[in-house]
Amino acid sequence: MVTSTSASTSTKKTSKITIKTFKKHHNFNSSSTTTTLLPTIITTTTPKTIAFMTLILLSALLRAPRALAFSFKGLHPGSFSPPPSPPTRLLSTSSPPPGGGGGGRASASVSKLSSGVASGPLPSLDTLPPKGTRDFYPPDLRLRSWLFSKFRSAASSHGFEEYDAPVLESEAMYVRKAGEEVTDQLYCFEDKGGRRVSLRPEMTPSLARMVMKQKPTLPLKWTSIPQCWRYERTTRGRRREHYQWNMDVWGVPGVSAEAELLSSMVEFFSSVGLGSDDVGIKVNSRGLIAEVLDGLGIPEDKFARTCVLVDKLEKVPLDALRADLEDIGVTPAQVESLTAVLSRKDLEGVAAAVGPDSASLRELRDLFGLLESYGISPWFEFDASVVRGLSYYTGVVFEAFDRSGALRAVAGGGRYDKLLESFGGDATPAVGFGFGDAVIVELLKDKGLLPEFGRGDVDAVVFALDGGGGG
Repeated sequence: MVTSTSASTSTKKTSKITIKTFKKHHNFNSSSTTTTLLPTIITTTTPKTIAFMTLILLSALLRAPRALAFSFKGLHPGSFSPPPSPPTRLLSTSSPPPGGGGGGRASASVSKLSSGVASGPLPSLDTLPPKGTRDFYPPDLRLRSWLFSKFRSAASSHGFEEYDAPVLESEAMYVRKAGEEVTDQLYCFEDKGGRRVSLRPEMTPSLARMVMKQKPTLPLKWTSIPQCWRYERTTRGRRREHYQWNMDVWGVPGVSAEAELLSSMVEFFSSVGLGSDDVGIKVNSRGLIAEVLDGLGIPEDKFARTCVLVDKLEKVPLDALRADLEDIGVTPAQVESLTAVLSRKDLEGVAAAVGPDSASLRELRDLFGLLESYGISPWFEFDASVVRGLSYYTGVVFEAFDRSGALRAVAGGGRYDKLLESFGGDATPAVGFGFGDAVIVELLKDKGLLPEFGRGDVDAVVFALDGGGGG
């Protein structure tokens, strides 16, 4: 692709040079600043004049580089008056400058800041972004755009519509009482109106709020790629900000919704070159765990907190959680029986603990049957230890993982039929997943499947400075 920034015309005696610049144009007769896009056009008659005008432009750039946006036509030496020097006032205040003039709206916070500006030199700028966050230089943004296009393609092929929501939400949406990690990882604060707010750590509560507000016709199939924030320890593939591909189905009570979501996930993996020998997807059911807990005599009001603690067993030893489990009334004997069941990797082994008539067991068998019909069953396996750490899950849960074991979970999700009810709405069947951008990029690097994004789409830039013909 070739991009030409200007065109030149020429006659025997006149040479025309067009230089396009896009700078901020300052109106120094008032306190306001406007931005315009003005081409700079210089028409000259002699080489000496060209040299003279070049010096003038260089002088203007050195004097006011941010305010350059001139148009010269038919000028000659002596007819040029440089623009006035830019004002030295850095911060606007509520008072207009002497002599009148416009004057933009000034906030109280800006006025307060201007009164406390130190007269000395500013401290050296730290060029690193805040810990756990990223800059996206052009090659990085090309990678992100490519990844997002793969997410969107998989969602679109399954008929999902894209939506978005504010990155800032009410803190109360995320402060639940089941001991989840996310509650302790919020970027939260009190705004100037005294409201407790938080940067979103996940998208599902925002989706629930939107559904409650609009009450769209069900079923709905929505997808999004929000930026999420959690203050957690940074490791490979884990950052304090990340983008997360979300897909959710609302209004479908059966496991056909789970099957469609899992099919979309597999389509994405295939589209970036990964196979079932690279990535696996573990499947379990919170309903099955609830039946096991009920059989062990653990009361229903302790199910959610118990599941959150059980989810931590993959990261910490059982002994480190015994005190927490006992605090919620789970005895050591119950813990031992529960962990024995959770170690099973086959449905038949769990059936002995919950009985052959288990509704959750039947649901899981139906799901694996659908995955077989989709032709994607090699990607999936039953694992009773998969619980997922969010307390609002109520049914099938699943987690994609790197089969080599080098990376943490790639994606995860499940059914959350009671989330809307917990916010004061009507109980509505819903299921979805979140798929972060960080771990999948690391996995693709490890597999040598990440395309090269060092160069952009422009191959050459051509500047036509002189049309020839003498002069």
